[in-house]
Amino acid sequence: MYGKSSTRVVLLLVGIQLTALWPIAAVEIYTSRVLEAVNGTDARLKCTFSSFAPVGDALTVTWNFRPLDGGPEQFVFYYHIDPFQPMSGRFKDRVSWDGNPERYDASISLWKLQFDDNGTYTCQVKNPPDVDGVIGEIRLSVVQTVRFSEIHFLALAIGSACALMIIIVIVVVLVQHFRKKRWAERAHKVVEIKSNEEERLNQEKKVSVYLEDTD
Repeated sequence: MYGKSSTRVVLLLVGIQLTALWPIAAVEIYTSRVLEAVNGTDARLKCTFSSFAPVGDALTVTWNFRPLDGGPEQFVFYYHIDPFQPMSGRFKDRVSWDGNPERYDASISLWKLQFDDNGTYTCQVKNPPDVDGVIGEIRLSVVQTVRFSEIHFLALAIGSACALMIIIVIVVVLVQHFRKKRWAERAHKVVEIKSNEEERLNQEKKVSVYLEDTD
């Protein structure tokens, strides 16, 4: 009886020591912070995370929504082993799971965006024993048309410059090709003229010799 009690005490002390040695860590959340999408289209709300603990069946993901004009927070999506979509509310039949826990991805997709979807979407991930951490946020702006950003302008400028360079190279190659073709034609004509001239001279010589023999 005494041996069993001693064993339990030892195991308890070992457990306490392991708990003390377990690093204190929190789930880190990474989002795009700001997202702009066109009215009527679909959008992917990207949310990735990092965790000290390995991802298992205890992982939970919770998405909520705070309207731009204020009001209570609204449920958007929940994931725990399986995805759980809202049964009612603005996001019913308009949200789907687009993540992969094995790749530390907790993203979702929203369908048929509306102007009243403007607001802040929060992504909270818990992966016991990592249950603390900053909640990720995405500020979604639903617009009529997407505004061109500096990156778009830069990409457009680079694309235009590349297209212009390609056109210049094609023009130079074509000019050189036609120039070589023209020189070849000229050279051929010169050779043909020389050949005709030599043939004419030969004919004249033959006639001259014939006349001399006749005389």
